[in-house]
Amino acid sequence: MAERVESWWARRQFSRGAEVPYPVGTYREAWAPFPMLIRQYHPELNAGITLTQVPPAADVLLLWQCEAGHQFVATPAEQRARPGRERRRSAWCPECATLAKPPRVRPAGATPSTRPRPPQALCPKTPPLPVGEPFQSECAPKPASAVEAKLREDLFARLGVTRGFNAVRVGRPFFDHVEVWPDILLPELRIAVEYDSTGRFGLEHVGKREESDRRKDRLLRAAHWEVVRIRTGKLPPLGPYDLQFSSVSRRGLERLLDAFRDIRGPLFVDAYLQ
Repeated sequence: MAERVESWWARRQFSRGAEVPYPVGTYREAWAPFPMLIRQYHPELNAGITLTQVPPAADVLLLWQCEAGHQFVATPAEQRARPGRERRRSAWCPECATLAKPPRVRPAGATPSTRPRPPQALCPKTPPLPVGEPFQSECAPKPASAVEAKLREDLFARLGVTRGFNAVRVGRPFFDHVEVWPDILLPELRIAVEYDSTGRFGLEHVGKREESDRRKDRLLRAAHWEVVRIRTGKLPPLGPYDLQFSSVSRRGLERLLDAFRDIRGPLFVDAYLQ
């Protein structure tokens, strides 16, 4: 059961036999991908304990304060998992989230429906292709950033592979589609490249969205594709070939090509070099 931070700290002091059971900076890397949570956490509101002294899995109640001044209590796990599909800064604060999207008010005397909701229908626009087949999807989102677009151009300038594909047919539904949309597809190599950053509000590729990324990667691998994620903003690797970059440079592009060689072999990959 979650306990107040003062009680949790005292219990850890006793169990570890140390005045400071977790030195400052112990969990810095674990919290680094969550810049918004770093801004919302204030040691003076939590008995002087810094966020880097709190294990992400600790069942402890911490006091947070959002940029609007709202204070609320949440465990590390609750706060790290808070961003859902909403792409707003308010997603990190429950009070701001409610103000941004207030709940529907049920009329007096109305009773909730007991009828089960029908299952969500799959998008009919996905063509009936074999699993693993790349194609041009009209449902795929546009490139999310200029960095991603430049990476795409740099890759296709180095590799003579087919351009124009933005989706892969998968064997199981991914939300309401049976297709996924990697950032960059290299069809001859059957490698998908993803460019991941935490985004403007620190919402992307963290919390629940990290599990969505993992699920997407599993579907691609089940379709006999491999995934290389370029992880920026202190995001940790998710797969065996993921790379951590501070920025995408010429040296980073060479590291990416080396990752392709590790996956498919140097002779095969170098045959497509231009």
